[in-house]
Amino acid sequence: MRDLTIQERTAMEAVARHFAATWEKDGLTVARKHVAVHLRTLPRRGTGHGKEVKPRLRFDKVVLRLMERLQGTLGEIMPEGTTVLLTVTAPIRLALKTAAALEEKIHTLLQRESMGRDEKATIQGNRVHIRLLRNQFRRAPRMIGFVHNPGTDPLLLFNMTGELLELAGAESFSQATKPANNENDEWLVLITARGSSCLEAYRYIYSQLPMPTGYQKVLMVFGDGSVETLCFSLPMGVRSLLDALKPYR
Repeated sequence: MRDLTIQERTAMEAVARHFAATWEKDGLTVARKHVAVHLRTLPRRGTGHGKEVKPRLRFDKVVLRLMERLQGTLGEIMPEGTTVLLTVTAPIRLALKTAAALEEKIHTLLQRESMGRDEKATIQGNRVHIRLLRNQFRRAPRMIGFVHNPGTDPLLLFNMTGELLELAGAESFSQATKPANNENDEWLVLITARGSSCLEAYRYIYSQLPMPTGYQKVLMVFGDGSVETLCFSLPMGVRSLLDALKPYR
């Protein structure tokens, strides 16, 4: 393992404690088995406004139908390398009319080339935030959408998504962290300065991105020192949403 930064060293120590493992120069020994560890630090986007409030996402049937429709329609009009980030405050009112209005608004933003700027609106009584991002890698999803409870900060969701998109699109990441498929286990450990209250939102975002596969574990080490599994058995609502969106990803 290369020389570690202070943040990486602290993260490795946290992972070793979490699994009662021995930290060695080239990885960990867990229950007498060697594990190769690939470390990546998420770039912090946004300074935030005081303490981060736990993002609370919704995955009910209305949300599933709304996101499935938007993925289908926006997937046809979004240029390659462009991702639209979208948040809608729950509960969804008049879902079909909301979807149609969102499609029209996003189409207008594309024509204006309003990249990187946030568009705020109230559509059918739902507060909406939209941001268009131009990515450097072709496999980026055309849309990542969130329906959240009141009190959740849309900017926090946008910033977290931008962090993982930047990581997923980095050539050095996809090359350096591709599992070697050898006899040893390989773990991917992501490091963030954010608190563990962001875990579920990170899990949802990660599940929608084209990340390297083949790791026995994908973990996240948070700024509060906690270690959590990032790839995990998702709640039924999240899994249903991802299954519904699979044809469009």
